[in-house]
Amino acid sequence: MRIIRFIVLLLILIGAINWGLWGAFQYDVIQDLFGSDQSTWAKIAYIIVGLAGIYGISFLFSKGTCGYGSCCEKENKE
Repeated sequence: MRIIRFIVLLLILIGAINWGLWGAFQYDVIQDLFGSDQSTWAKIAYIIVGLAGIYGISFLFSKGTCGYGSCCEKENKE
């Protein structure tokens, strides 16, 4: 589960960086990588990043990101 959370966080960061670059310079990383923002691969990339963002909402309601309920609880038990 930690690997999935890591991948999701990585995709969220990619999306955030892409939005920041778009806002500052009108530069779209996905469009540059796939040649067009209308290509099938670009659309798939946008969908995957969007789904990662939706899944990332659950991080707001979790007790910790280490997978043990709370990182502090695990450290206190050892």
